[in-house]
Amino acid sequence: MADATGFHLKGSAPERYEHYVAPLMAPFVTALVDAADLFPGATVLDLACGTGFAARAAAAQAGPTGRVAGTDVDEAMLKVAVALHPRLYPDIEFTAAPADDLPYADETFDAVLCQQGTQFFPDLDAALREAARVTRPGGRFTATVWTDLDASPYFAAQHRAIERYGGPEPAAAFKRAFDTADRLTTALARAGFHGPTGRELTVPITLPPLEDYVPGHLSATCWGRTLTETAGEEALVRAADALRAALPGDTSTFPFTATLVTALR
Repeated sequence: MADATGFHLKGSAPERYEHYVAPLMAPFVTALVDAADLFPGATVLDLACGTGFAARAAAAQAGPTGRVAGTDVDEAMLKVAVALHPRLYPDIEFTAAPADDLPYADETFDAVLCQQGTQFFPDLDAALREAARVTRPGGRFTATVWTDLDASPYFAAQHRAIERYGGPEPAAAFKRAFDTADRLTTALARAGFHGPTGRELTVPITLPPLEDYVPGHLSATCWGRTLTETAGEEALVRAADALRAALPGDTSTFPFTATLVTALR
């Protein structure tokens, strides 16, 4: 696929996800893993791990004596995760599994992490009950969710472009990525976690050059794929062009806001 500038999308959707989503995820992955208070030898689960951003960061903290696992329903994402896992530690164990049916024994993990995944669980309560089941007493659950669209100008402009060129279905897919901390903290309490709390994190992020980044990032998201499926590749190109035009031309640094949610088992 090429737009009017000659931009060509390269690689599979999971490969583009790893490449284009990484700049947005990096500071929030750091906050997520830091909040889990990991230690050498820790056992960690990266729930809805995607291509393994949080799993790799957790492995660096758990070290050679630790154990890190990652689960996701998207096997294509897991193939990229397996290809990219670090070799300095024991293999990160990536497994295809839904969040509400985890293939682990009770009280297996010291920490369960979820980076931008809880919004998409079909049954949040069932998924968090499973997370509670596999977490040891006193273990930690940490998650991030995008929560304030208006506080993230890049996302706000992206949403307007998707609505204009893709219509209601991709716009609805986009909105699913944004959630409230209250919904998650309430569900964590119902699942058996203690003291769930949420705090907003706003981080200025400098994106790569926008001419390449905007269409690449859009194509790598679930809402961008929905836009392509429902309205065609040209709609994605037009949406990317509209997004670039809506952003300031003198900067590629924008604030992004997520909520970090933590709880104890």
